[in-house]
Amino acid sequence: MTDLTPRQILDRLVSFPTISRDSNLGLIDWVEGYLAEHGIESHLQWTEDRQKAALFAHAGPWVPGGVVLSGHSDVVPVDGQAWSSDPFTVIERDGRLYGRGTCDMKGYLALSIWALVEAQARGVSRPLQIAISYDEELGCTGAPPMIAAMQGVLPKAEIALIGEPSGMGIITGHKGGTGYRVHVKGFEVHSSLLPEGVSAIMEAARLIGWMNAQNEANAAKTATPLAAPFRPSFTTLHSGMIAGGTAHNITAADCRFVMEFRVVPGESVDGWAQALEAEAARIAADMQAVRPEAGVNLDRFFAVPPLVPETAGAAEALVRHLTGENGSGVVSYGTEAGQFQEAGYSAVVCGPGDIAQAHQPDEYLEVAQFQAGHAFMGRLLETLA
Repeated sequence: MTDLTPRQILDRLVSFPTISRDSNLGLIDWVEGYLAEHGIESHLQWTEDRQKAALFAHAGPWVPGGVVLSGHSDVVPVDGQAWSSDPFTVIERDGRLYGRGTCDMKGYLALSIWALVEAQARGVSRPLQIAISYDEELGCTGAPPMIAAMQGVLPKAEIALIGEPSGMGIITGHKGGTGYRVHVKGFEVHSSLLPEGVSAIMEAARLIGWMNAQNEANAAKTATPLAAPFRPSFTTLHSGMIAGGTAHNITAADCRFVMEFRVVPGESVDGWAQALEAEAARIAADMQAVRPEAGVNLDRFFAVPPLVPETAGAAEALVRHLTGENGSGVVSYGTEAGQFQEAGYSAVVCGPGDIAQAHQPDEYLEVAQFQAGHAFMGRLLETLA
């Protein structure tokens, strides 16, 4: 049996190229085997095609009320990025640990695996669990089935600590979100006969124009107390990808774009989704009055609830105790924290690293941050003992 340091575990995790479009089973198999060497049974939740799996495990007494350390196994691609070294080998230089996922978020996973093994070896009176999901980078789509699978298999923990990079500060709230792949189907005619056709591009522009109008209206509103701490302090609608058309003088048969909402706590993610769907249906009706075969297809590919700050939350109290941190913060990105919260866990975000380094070429985690995370896990173990 080999006891690895957090740094040695990090080296192994980064060596698995768990890009979201590919399988994560190499990493999951390694974690399962390493935990088994230390007497810890892993439980897997598979995707339907069995190309990916989530892993969750438990150390300590078989009772509810423990702490679960949650993170994701997948990373974003390195395609087209200029790296100074192999992205899948951890390189230390100038006080930084370079490698894809060191910051987001295999550094935290390495610390969590180390802590779980230590909890098993030392013995704790309050249990510690780990949950490693897939497809977080695709919209936190892997966490909900994992959380559902945990119920009734492990004793339910009270607290979920999500280790997205926060500089080891406490994040008590984040925006929710949802995303759509939009396909606008038009009807081709020569542009000189414009009224007889339907331009998918021009109709897509109407829907994007509606999004812009919502942004302007949201920005003009007075922010609620829940929304005020966010930057920006309102719900935003955004499209970052669009394609369509075949020639400048033909009404476009197709236009495809991707859009997302970033929804402040206090507003409904599903409510915004319904507003979009209603506007798309209105535009589609106008299109079909010209050509019945035209229309708008919406493919909703992710939905993430917000993390709502809790009053006297157990997770926040624990992290304050462990870090001595008196402040709190909110972020505009989403995590599985809101999904754990919806499932009845008290949840906060707290992890090593700076989110500005996530997804970047030459992604890195400061050694000092990794060490701070290690100290945090040590104090957690003392508290659980």
